[in-house]
Amino acid sequence: MSAEQHAPSATEYIQHHLINLSSPQTTGGAYNFWTFHLDTFWVALILGFVFVALFGLVARRVSVDKPTKFQLFIELIVELVDNHVKEIFHGKSKLIAPLALTVFVWIVLMNAMDFLPVDLLPLLGQKVGLHYLRVVPTADINQGLAMSLSVIILSILLGIQAKGAGGFIKEFFTAPFHAEGMGMKIVLMPVNAAMQCIEYGSRGLSLALRLVGNMFAGELVFMLIALLPWWGQLIPGSAWAIFHILIVVLQAYIFMMLTIVYCSLAVEEH
Repeated sequence: MSAEQHAPSATEYIQHHLINLSSPQTTGGAYNFWTFHLDTFWVALILGFVFVALFGLVARRVSVDKPTKFQLFIELIVELVDNHVKEIFHGKSKLIAPLALTVFVWIVLMNAMDFLPVDLLPLLGQKVGLHYLRVVPTADINQGLAMSLSVIILSILLGIQAKGAGGFIKEFFTAPFHAEGMGMKIVLMPVNAAMQCIEYGSRGLSLALRLVGNMFAGELVFMLIALLPWWGQLIPGSAWAIFHILIVVLQAYIFMMLTIVYCSLAVEEH
């Protein structure tokens, strides 16, 4: 939707751009449990394939004698992530380094969709019958919660793998509060279980809300800038885009680091 062509109010303009393309599409963008955000799913999926294609292309054409600048850039990212994994994760799983690399690059790509002009893809979508379209998957709470839930489930599975099912269950009911006598252990079991549930829940929420909150705020600022006349968008738009580069990379980095930390905590003794 173009602010100049349709001349909506500022509120209508922002509300329109904050509605996801859903299946089924509900009137006015109302949300219910069965709503599936198609734009979030497809944009995230396409960017995932872009990540695989780019890194796969570099891996197939890797050169030791004459590396390209893009190869050196990719190697820098891989080495950065690998060093963090070696420093933080002390388990034996070989899954963590590829997971951390995927999380970091994928989130950077999804965050970077914020740099596209606000009306560009929604306007193109309208030409093919898509009335609503949000192009920043990480500004959608569904995407943030899905990724954070995946990390929490993986950390639980890693804990079971490292300690065994019996050891994991024992720790679940005996930590963080320990007791010597059997009677006190039994009394503290529901307390420990509740604390463990709160801990896992807070981890998931912290992962999701930090990422989604920052990207949603950045998306909103770009919308507010888009409401200005075209000649008034250049300076504030450029300034915010330059600052937003830091947010895009930093939020991906924080999500990656917390993913490594949570997986490391899962395999260590409480």
